[in-house]
Amino acid sequence: MDLGLVGPAAGLFAVTNVDDLVILALFFARAAGRPGSGAWIVAGQYLGFVAILAVAVAAAFGATLLPPAVLPFLGLLPLALGLRAAWRAWRERGEAARAEVTSATGPLAVAAVTFANGGDNIGVYVPVFATASAGAMFVYVLVFLALVAVWCAAGRFLATRPLVATTLARWGHVVLPVVLIGLGLLILTEAGLNSQRQ
Repeated sequence: MDLGLVGPAAGLFAVTNVDDLVILALFFARAAGRPGSGAWIVAGQYLGFVAILAVAVAAAFGATLLPPAVLPFLGLLPLALGLRAAWRAWRERGEAARAEVTSATGPLAVAAVTFANGGDNIGVYVPVFATASAGAMFVYVLVFLALVAVWCAAGRFLATRPLVATTLARWGHVVLPVVLIGLGLLILTEAGLNSQRQ
């Protein structure tokens, strides 16, 4: 096992997951005070990221689990979650609405957003994995999975800072739907543009 790859793997993970840190902070902020919600978010993040790695590893070995024509539709996952959260926040304004928005932080919802947001990750990981030995790929996967826990801890830390927590508690029920809808539209647009170039 080449431990010299730990640094490059950590750097690759950080560069491809900066946006995910913001989304995690929003998830943790919206789920604050609910027993077990932190574990749900971590489980969802791992589930989504393992799916990203599975697709990247399979593609590196020549198997395409997701045809290119399907990639633009990944944006529909966060878009649908964002629209649902926005509808509930508008319909049930006040504390009830804020509680309902937390349904967007369940493990499957977090996994769906993580996976949908991982299209660019897959695009970066596939060539790296395809040119790496099996041992090197194993190091990358281990480092990535370890850093998912670090990312979750950092997202939770950000969500519990007094200024950030106060802001997210006050505006998170608005910000989360906006971020999810924006993310969905961005994925749909970028994937559509990429498919036109090809």
